[in-house]
Amino acid sequence: MQVERWTGRVVGGPLEDVYVYEAPVRIWHWVTVVCFVVLGVTGYLIGAPPPSIGGEATFSFLFGWIRTIHFVTAMILIVAFVVRIYWIFAGNHHAREIFLPPLWSPAYWRGLFGDIRSYLFLTRHEERWVGHNPLALAGMFFLFTLGTIVLIVTGLGLYAQAYGWGSGWMNAFGWVTVLLGTPQAVRTVHHLAMWYVVLFTLIHMYMAIRQDIVGRSTIISTMVNGIRMFKSEPRR
Repeated sequence: MQVERWTGRVVGGPLEDVYVYEAPVRIWHWVTVVCFVVLGVTGYLIGAPPPSIGGEATFSFLFGWIRTIHFVTAMILIVAFVVRIYWIFAGNHHAREIFLPPLWSPAYWRGLFGDIRSYLFLTRHEERWVGHNPLALAGMFFLFTLGTIVLIVTGLGLYAQAYGWGSGWMNAFGWVTVLLGTPQAVRTVHHLAMWYVVLFTLIHMYMAIRQDIVGRSTIISTMVNGIRMFKSEPRR
């Protein structure tokens, strides 16, 4: 099977299954999914707290549990993201796609505009891609990767604020507050970044499910078993 170098577009030869996503990438993907669900719910409740409950506050730790779950899940997300960055260097070239899209390649941009026409149902022709198609790759990089980095950095900045200036946390991440100007600005950017990633999630789910149904290759199952399988013709 012949594959275009920078884009992963199948350009000829007999179709064959390709092992694309290694186990660490797949595990990281699903751990991240769970973390974002928990962080989204608890983060929303932190920004819009539930009504106070009656009784002595000593016997109620509801909001404390919300914050604790949010913080613990955030640390799991950060550790998983750091391991994922390590796998850029330890894994195959597909592990680098969402961190280093080939924006310098004219073939990538041709594929991107072709994907846009396909997703808007302006053409019946769809290419086969071994890794992410160019449109999905753009979404992964600009919405997910960059959005997650902003979430992590501002989240650590907010966490450090609880310890005050002069603490180890503020020595490490106090620059976030200095850069954005005020603690409230850090909260606002963190909140907006959450909705930014939520937007990505909705788009990502639509693209994955749609492509799995009408596209020319498997999508969802590839993130389960790691293998990209190709269809002879797209389903119409």
